[in-house]
Amino acid sequence: MEAVIFDLDGTLWDSTEEVARAWNEVLAGRTDIAKTVTPEELKGEFGKPLQEIIANVFPKIQEEERESFTEAILSYQNKKMEEADCLRYPHMEETIQTLSKQYRLFIVSNCQAGYIEAFLKNTGLGEYITDFTCPGDTGMLKAENIRYIMKKHRLQRAVYVGDTRGDEAACKEADIPMIYAAYGFGWVEDAHEQISDLQELQGILDKF
Repeated sequence: MEAVIFDLDGTLWDSTEEVARAWNEVLAGRTDIAKTVTPEELKGEFGKPLQEIIANVFPKIQEEERESFTEAILSYQNKKMEEADCLRYPHMEETIQTLSKQYRLFIVSNCQAGYIEAFLKNTGLGEYITDFTCPGDTGMLKAENIRYIMKKHRLQRAVYVGDTRGDEAACKEADIPMIYAAYGFGWVEDAHEQISDLQELQGILDKF
């Protein structure tokens, strides 16, 4: 095994409470949107393509306004996430640090440009991550971005760690084995392995 590719939300951390707070701060400055976003609502949406999330959470926003609204709310969110007190899953930092001594580590998430950078700044884990990408950087969704990372870094054997059916579908499309993070936001039907804590990864990776 050469590399481990991680999903972000629901796999490395849970930012839903802080993201909901950031979005609501933006909404408080508008008189045309009478809505409060909840962490529970976001947990049901995270992992989907960003445009789908915005459409689901804010269905009343007109199509012609959605792009500028999305840019404004996500730009504010990225800045807040650089220092927000997001929930880091148990043993996340030490697992990343330990695995980086043996494997090349990557992050591929269906998020906006700047969000992974905010995570790395928040956690101080940038030195352990070889590379990362997202639809906001490439215009491609998760399966294509997994293939992009593998081609870019000439990876022959890698696994993906994620927590949703969307991750499962992307892994099948990209032809890469998936390890299911059962503590995350979703569920899957056919992962190769399952973990209930990130520290279990070391023993499982030895099987591949």
